[in-house]
Amino acid sequence: MQKVQAHSLFTDFDIQLFKAGKHFKLYEKLGSHIIKVDDTKGVYFAVWAPSAKSVSVIGDFNYWNDNEHQLHVRWDGSGIWEGFIPNISQGEKYKYKIHSHHNGIVTEKADPYAKRSEHPPNTASEVWDLNYSWKDKDWMGYRKDKNALDKPYSVYEVHLGSWKFDTKDNRPLSYVELADNLVSYVKEMGFTHVELMPIMEYPYDPSWGYQLTGYFAPTSRFGYPEDFMLLVDKLHQHDIGVILDWVPSHFPEDAHGLGFFDGSHLYEHPDRRRGYHPDWKSLIFNYGRNEVRSFLISNALFWLDKYHIDGLRVDAVASMLYLDYSREDGEWEPNKYGERENLEAISFLQELNETIYKDFPDVQTIAEESTAYTGVSKPISHGGLGFGMKWMMGWMHDTLDYFKKESVYRKYHHNDITFSMTYAFTENFMLPLSHDEVVYGKHSIRGRMQGDEWQQVANLKLLYGYMFTHPGTKLLFMGGEFGQTAEWNFQQSLDWHLLQYDYHKGVQQCVKDLNALYTTYPALYEKQFSQEGFEWIEHNDSEACVLSYIRKGHDTKNDLIVICNMTPVLRENYKIGVHQKGKLKEVFNSDLKKYCGSGVSNTKPIKIDDLGWHFKDYSAMVSLPPLSTIVFSIKN
Repeated sequence: MQKVQAHSLFTDFDIQLFKAGKHFKLYEKLGSHIIKVDDTKGVYFAVWAPSAKSVSVIGDFNYWNDNEHQLHVRWDGSGIWEGFIPNISQGEKYKYKIHSHHNGIVTEKADPYAKRSEHPPNTASEVWDLNYSWKDKDWMGYRKDKNALDKPYSVYEVHLGSWKFDTKDNRPLSYVELADNLVSYVKEMGFTHVELMPIMEYPYDPSWGYQLTGYFAPTSRFGYPEDFMLLVDKLHQHDIGVILDWVPSHFPEDAHGLGFFDGSHLYEHPDRRRGYHPDWKSLIFNYGRNEVRSFLISNALFWLDKYHIDGLRVDAVASMLYLDYSREDGEWEPNKYGERENLEAISFLQELNETIYKDFPDVQTIAEESTAYTGVSKPISHGGLGFGMKWMMGWMHDTLDYFKKESVYRKYHHNDITFSMTYAFTENFMLPLSHDEVVYGKHSIRGRMQGDEWQQVANLKLLYGYMFTHPGTKLLFMGGEFGQTAEWNFQQSLDWHLLQYDYHKGVQQCVKDLNALYTTYPALYEKQFSQEGFEWIEHNDSEACVLSYIRKGHDTKNDLIVICNMTPVLRENYKIGVHQKGKLKEVFNSDLKKYCGSGVSNTKPIKIDDLGWHFKDYSAMVSLPPLSTIVFSIKN
């Protein structure tokens, strides 16, 4: 056995913070780090394994022999094992072999803090120190303005493994290739942000990345960590923000992962009723354990710090908040108050958001939370969870259900399409049409639309117009922007060949113009989370299936009027109430011929009359194209 040199990157203060669950830069201490000791270059290793009897570093450099390089346990009761191995360097593959105090259990684990992993299905960690020269100084200087809640926030959700394939080799594009292809496409389409489905290392492709084993390592499927940095950097250089899906809710039981790490329930809750997720057959973090909280919060800050990420979309928050989530009676235990809320998880989420916004006040956290839990995006000081935004799942489900109905029946379901406005300002809502809505037999977004091909496309453009003019920020999953007809398949590229057809090009141009509308007109974003930014004109015209409303910003001169005609009936001389004098000028119409619509439009400015209507002082007569969203500005 070679003696591993005793060495530590930890100070006593580091250990105090770690034990207290307050060390949020553990990635600078735990894991593998290339350093020099007494002029000898090598690697310092540190791993938390309090139930271990011994911990060895095994790898190519010692032929995976656990007798060669055994780490030292710290004297301070932290459970950290550490040591310096000389003469190994970048790219060395390794794992920790852990002999547990518990029943002679032996585990071989990837490094929880590794910054690079082997390409799946291989499971070793690799020694990796990040080395990249960022060129996004301008973006980092002004991204607080780009990420603000009163600025346009239009998100393109992407699964990197299936966005676009290299046609020659029939494989997903690499990070480097995406830095050209994806960046230029998102810029052309006018989205302000991209959201990447999990890019942290994961073992199982059908999980889409939502079962993580390498929390600090961008997946090696598409290249090296610095290649992913290049992708982020290029997006920033084109004024596009980057949001990462982040999964602190559960993790898989794979042998090399976090589960049963040192022969004990180290990262997962030891009570199966709180530590196992029956739906996903995965393990649930122990949010009450200080060192686990430090691990998770350090991980969130790592991506914001080292990769310049602009936001985290936190997955499956509802499953964290409730002890009875997806459990039958008798399968869960109430909290100390006899209630169903998971108090430790709630406390963790509050501390997570508090820490992120303290250290990175110019980013956003976004909760994927599907219940009526109150205060998800409210300040912690007011009893909220402290997220910047919350997905508006109710709007998504109600809206898609409405658009599945044939237009002749929509008048009986008018409340489904107006109901969202009864709670639209209870949270800072993001309107998502996400990947979950285009899989498992749900059809694509276009595939849910009713009617013949023309009506399907018209309905889709109408839906997008309604979405982009509804209060809240926006998220659209890839493929939806050109009306992909097939469900999403993670194993193949999007159907880009469809863009040779006019209907698909028309939808794509419509989404492009909606992004331009959203980012150009302050009435659509300055008060997107405030009741002051929205006013109904008429929400009770169920017989005609027409909605009309006003969107408002800080300056009333910039107000917009939106009208949605939910049937294929052309309605000429449709009278609406108007709250200002002047003339109406059509600034968007989803029925234009360039979108493959019928071409009905209000080409000339429309005079606003002094006759009151819809409880407004003025009125105007407009033409409503079939199955359309039209938007007017008000000019003097």
